[in-house]
Amino acid sequence: MPKLKYVGINREITLHEDFGNILEVSIANKIPHLHECGGNGRCTTCRIRVIDGMQHLSPPDQWEQKVSRIRNWDPSIRLACQTKIHGDATIQRLLWTSAEISKLQLETLPEDVGEERSLAILFCDMRDFTSIASQHTNFDLAHMLNRFFTILGDPILMNDGIIYQYAGDEIIGLFGTGGGDTHKICLDALRAGLGMLYAVERLNKMELKDFSTIFQVGIGIHFGHAFVGNLGHPKHKQFTVLGDPVNVASRIQNQNKVLGTQLLVSKVFMDNLPEKTAKVGKKTKVSLKGKQEEFELFEIKGFAHFDTNLEVQASLDLLLKNEDRFAQRFYDKLFIKAPSVQQLFKKNMLEQGRMLTHMLSGIIYSLSRPEHLKMGLHKLGKQHIRYGVKKEYYPILKEVMLESIKEELGDAHNENVQKAWENAIDMVTGLMKESYD
Repeated sequence: MPKLKYVGINREITLHEDFGNILEVSIANKIPHLHECGGNGRCTTCRIRVIDGMQHLSPPDQWEQKVSRIRNWDPSIRLACQTKIHGDATIQRLLWTSAEISKLQLETLPEDVGEERSLAILFCDMRDFTSIASQHTNFDLAHMLNRFFTILGDPILMNDGIIYQYAGDEIIGLFGTGGGDTHKICLDALRAGLGMLYAVERLNKMELKDFSTIFQVGIGIHFGHAFVGNLGHPKHKQFTVLGDPVNVASRIQNQNKVLGTQLLVSKVFMDNLPEKTAKVGKKTKVSLKGKQEEFELFEIKGFAHFDTNLEVQASLDLLLKNEDRFAQRFYDKLFIKAPSVQQLFKKNMLEQGRMLTHMLSGIIYSLSRPEHLKMGLHKLGKQHIRYGVKKEYYPILKEVMLESIKEELGDAHNENVQKAWENAIDMVTGLMKESYD
């Protein structure tokens, strides 16, 4: 029997049955393996590096060869969803978390010469960092900054953006490096900015109380055409963004200090949002350093209408802070409410629980890439049919999931969170149930 070895997790799978591809092997054996598009070869998130046994794998078809050329992969990289195994092989999964997916946009940039692209550029700056630093030990300060940058980076990554760089106490996010619809690019950037404000508020309430510290931020967002590419010595190039919009976004962020606001955007950015998207506070015209013309700026107070994505994204970090506990809570409740379902889970429940949280996190990160999410959920629905999950189980699954979320979030749970997760679960299960028709 062929054997497939996974480097990094010390797992070796003996293939007792015929699998269509390596991704299916991972799924059948409860090995978390990203596949945002459901294994349709469109998202490239299931990529692997073949360490040994390439001769025992099916050759890449024309589609995979095209993807490999565009993204400049070396010959050892394959798509797990397109690769069949006929003998012993050793592989390494190259993407471990959903947070890494947005970086894949950079693979589509020209290798030698960059190009101009339409970007939404977000600058977020921590206020009074020098004063905060003087009040704490270096160890405590490092701990607080790590949490600060983590929770502020997540909204960027969840909304199809990339973290361009950290500059001292500042974080810069880019949206649109991979191209796409202008309205969506700006909507993603706005949701990321509002998500940052949510995250800082929660950090202050829950994690910084013991440090007697409150973090405050200012966020500026602008939209424009900028050069993106890899610059530097031929042996040491790095991703770079150049252009006036970058400087303007930074200057807009600084205006928060003057205006006493938290989130400011330019008129160009506002004009490229879908209509009636944002709830606007102050409006003002200002002169920005180094610019001759005045800029009209808008304070954003929130979305004009309820936004499901923002609410579920904002609660994900806390919800999955202890992934094993959340999964156990979910399955304990499920088996009490529907004892007959337990027979569908015959393997290690710890592994099953980690597959659940891996899948849940992946879905929330995929909300900003709906074209991949729809394909992925259709495939997930078909997998659950094979597992023996009946259509009538879905209302019970929803009820148990909502109860588990409420208990896990505790005081952080509220009506908006409840409504958002209800909407998200209805959307997910609705697409999965289409596989039954």
